[in-house]
Amino acid sequence: MSTDKKETKKEIIRQNLLELQSEARIVRKIVFIIAVVLFLVAGGVTAGGYFYIKSALEPADPGSKAEKNIEIPIGSSVSGIAQILEDNGIIKDARVFKYYVKFKNESGFMAGDYKLKPSMSIPEIIERLKTGKAMQEVVLKITIPEGKQLKQIAGIIAEKTNKNEEEVFNKLNNKSFVKAMMAKYPDILTDEILNKNVKYPLEGYLFPATYSFYKENPTVEEIVTVMLDKTKSVLQEYEGQMEEKHFSVHQLLTMASLVEEEATEKADRDRIASVFYNRIKTGMPLQTDPTVLYAKGKHQERVLYKDLEVDSPYNTYKHKGLPPGPIANAGTISIEAALNPEKTDFLYFLATADGDVIFTKTLDEHNKAKAEHITNK
Repeated sequence: MSTDKKETKKEIIRQNLLELQSEARIVRKIVFIIAVVLFLVAGGVTAGGYFYIKSALEPADPGSKAEKNIEIPIGSSVSGIAQILEDNGIIKDARVFKYYVKFKNESGFMAGDYKLKPSMSIPEIIERLKTGKAMQEVVLKITIPEGKQLKQIAGIIAEKTNKNEEEVFNKLNNKSFVKAMMAKYPDILTDEILNKNVKYPLEGYLFPATYSFYKENPTVEEIVTVMLDKTKSVLQEYEGQMEEKHFSVHQLLTMASLVEEEATEKADRDRIASVFYNRIKTGMPLQTDPTVLYAKGKHQERVLYKDLEVDSPYNTYKHKGLPPGPIANAGTISIEAALNPEKTDFLYFLATADGDVIFTKTLDEHNKAKAEHITNK
């Protein structure tokens, strides 16, 4: 090949390389420009979102002196409350309010008629709704003590509202009513309450507390809704512990009810809970007298030996493990004991006439304590 041809070929190759390098530079510039544009757009969206949320969390109208009457109906969800506040111009954005409440883990909002201002901050609004500073005066209070069973609660509701006790109790156990409550509170009222062995579905779910109402004759549904609101707000505090211990709400309330029914004023509930857990762990039946009385459906001062033969899935002398469901409502002390039992080796406990509770590790020790403190049955 001649020198001229070689030079021509080299020139062609050099020109091709220059063209490729030029195209690569153009492509890199385009990619860079697109990346910058995307970054700016993303940054703009992020910044815009930040400023929007920041604005939404500020008072709806800081300079307003107007005061509006706002009604929060019984049973309103956070979403429902947020929408009512937005519709009335008290807050700017219902969704932002709802997520703020969730992020702050706020709960315990109370129904009623409120005087609220567009100039109020969101924390002020939340505090007002939680403390129940309503326009209306409380006209009815219903107090449900710890350790009460559904029949007793029906009696308290009936007495306070001048309703028929049997009708109230039947309403609490009405299948359609229970399912309606389940639909409203799916996090706490699960299918476990519909187990065929469960005596009363709502047993143990109506939290012990004093409930205030703003009209003289609330319906059973309105009363139960307020009670379940309270149960839900209380249990939310223990969600992490329940998840850690693999406890369902039903299991927790069942164990807590046993602790509640066995405890005396002087009893260490976390120690009573330890006995129950130790028995379950070793395969022993719980053998707790309150379950026998619950199975019989009547109150007795003492459980007799013949009572232990009652044929019921609630009879923990005959059936191992937890009963099918709660046997009463439980307060926070018993719930916390069920979640955090003391670490012990005790397998037995005995309540004396003075209210003291004697804990023992062996059957011999238990029988000696029983002979000393309890008259033979």
